[in-house]
Amino acid sequence: MTDPSTVWEYAPAPESTKVEIKPEYGLFIGGEFRAAHSRKWFETINPATEEPLARVAEADAEDINLAVSSARKALKTWRKTPPLERAKYLYRIARRIQERARELAVLETLDNGKPIRETRDEDVPLAAAHFFHHAGWCDKLKWAHPAPDGGEPQGIGVCGQVIPWNFPLLMAAWKIAPALACGNTVVLKPAETTPLTALRLAEIIQEIDLPAGVVNIVTGAGETGRRIVEHPGIDKIAFTGSTEVGRMIATAAAGTRKRLTLELGGKSPNIIFADAAIDQAVEGIVGAIWCNQGQVCCAGSRLLVEESVMDEVIAKLRLRMRSLRIGNPLDKNTDVGAINSATQLARIRRFIKIGSDEGACHNDEPGQALPPKGYWCRPCFFTGVQPAHTIAREEIFGPVLAVMSFRTPDEAVARANNTAYGLSAGVWTSRGSKAFEIARQIKAGVIWCNTFNQFDPSAPFGGYRESGFGREGGRSGLAAYLA
Repeated sequence: MTDPSTVWEYAPAPESTKVEIKPEYGLFIGGEFRAAHSRKWFETINPATEEPLARVAEADAEDINLAVSSARKALKTWRKTPPLERAKYLYRIARRIQERARELAVLETLDNGKPIRETRDEDVPLAAAHFFHHAGWCDKLKWAHPAPDGGEPQGIGVCGQVIPWNFPLLMAAWKIAPALACGNTVVLKPAETTPLTALRLAEIIQEIDLPAGVVNIVTGAGETGRRIVEHPGIDKIAFTGSTEVGRMIATAAAGTRKRLTLELGGKSPNIIFADAAIDQAVEGIVGAIWCNQGQVCCAGSRLLVEESVMDEVIAKLRLRMRSLRIGNPLDKNTDVGAINSATQLARIRRFIKIGSDEGACHNDEPGQALPPKGYWCRPCFFTGVQPAHTIAREEIFGPVLAVMSFRTPDEAVARANNTAYGLSAGVWTSRGSKAFEIARQIKAGVIWCNTFNQFDPSAPFGGYRESGFGREGGRSGLAAYLA
């Protein structure tokens, strides 16, 4: 195999950044933007340049009270809106996302640091698809989830939703679309490091004339999220984020009547059998761990390779790493963008040091020089990893892969299940019967066969154990928003 990095060099292909970013963004409450009661602001930073993008309002307790009361007031009208009318609003949101796709993709890349190819080709189209999909469910709920009296099922009420920074627009769509389809109203908090696409979604909601108060978007850090979770006017909490924060939310919701769904962290196994198509599997490894700089809850961060093909897989993986382009996320040739924040970069570097200190062998491939400013981390993998090593047990949330071997299918299953998490897994084999047999034994909510990180609005997604509970997407995801 020829080393691809020595064959040609791509010319830069940067996307234009001519996207309007306001100097300041307020809270979206009751159908309009307003300043925070506290008059406090925080900056959102471009992680690729460390330059501020905008100032964003920081919500306090009074703002949360206002958002919840606006959602409660709008609930009476929204519940009475005929299902087909609700569907029209969701359809309009989906169409506007499509029409403003380039703008949203560029804004997401600026705010998050992920490559424009990912935001353009995956995040934004999937966000629109979730609204399209759930628009179709609005008038079919009584057949999918019939009410005891045979009538239209009712939504839970006011939903408090807290989303992470790794897929800001997509996570907002995952949360808002099913809630509205089921007749609920929403108070959503985006992550403090990536609020801009959620606020741009608020502009779309204004444009399509969604009734005031049906969707409210409040910005801030962890304290803002805590106020939403603990607010007595919230009927259902949906959270996507770290397991540590998920535990705190579960504790806060215990003893209340709040419904709760949690989509938390993972340490997902990616199993490569000797009879797999190795070149295809190597591409699957790359997509599983280095997509979005490894900042994915279901990333295939534990690679389990059958011993007889370990050397071949490692050699091809190392060669493939040399062709990965790291740099300007707005360059359409970039494969690996910037880490989302300085805090996250420090966490990743700490785990890399721990892995080396515990005796695993650190492998990275020096390529082009990293930019002088921004938060950057080269993709890397560790060999000689033992199940007891920290990098094999704890979620790193970065472009760091722990590689282990196995000899038999039973050993592969045992190593795959040797984790406190249970979000996702991958199985690579040319034998369909083996794929199904292994998948049946793996304790994970989502299992991909001969692929990884494939999502569809009609397919439920979620985990169990320390990866949370509840499902998002498909018929199963609707159940979490119905009384």
